[in-house]
Amino acid sequence: MGCRSWPPGEETPVPYHVAVCGPGLDCAGEDKANAYRVGQLLAERGAVTICGGGIGVMAAVASGVRSKDGLVVGIRPNDTREGASPDLSVTLVTNMGEARNAIIVWSADAVIVVGGSWGTLSEVALAKRRGGVPVISLGGWRLLDKDGRPVPGIEHVETPEEAVEKALADTSES
Repeated sequence: MGCRSWPPGEETPVPYHVAVCGPGLDCAGEDKANAYRVGQLLAERGAVTICGGGIGVMAAVASGVRSKDGLVVGIRPNDTREGASPDLSVTLVTNMGEARNAIIVWSADAVIVVGGSWGTLSEVALAKRRGGVPVISLGGWRLLDKDGRPVPGIEHVETPEEAVEKALADTSES
């Protein structure tokens, strides 16, 4: 199971919280399929999934989690639950617009990016700026430095299985 001790050294296991980020409106079919599978795998491993709670990748990951009876939390940008995925276990309304992306990233022990959009890029940037959390990209942004080299600290993977394995690598039973 994807758990950690909290506080460190305590006996009570706390599930890992994994943010899954990706496009809403411009979500490709492959990204939806990958997000759905990521959700299933996270639920099977006992992780709590955090997402934006809307359409596209967010809805697909929520559906995958729910198909395996897992827990998925949607952090909504607006002031109502309108437009939230029906597969969410919990819907948190923030009325913060895209600033809610900071809540998503800071609540996570790892961040998986599926596909890419401008909002997704902001979540990658926030996770990198935060530091200390794995950032895994499945078909998402490939960021280069000024010399054209990949920016360190973003792991690019090819499958949902690899993404979840890397996200949960620090758990007690990875």
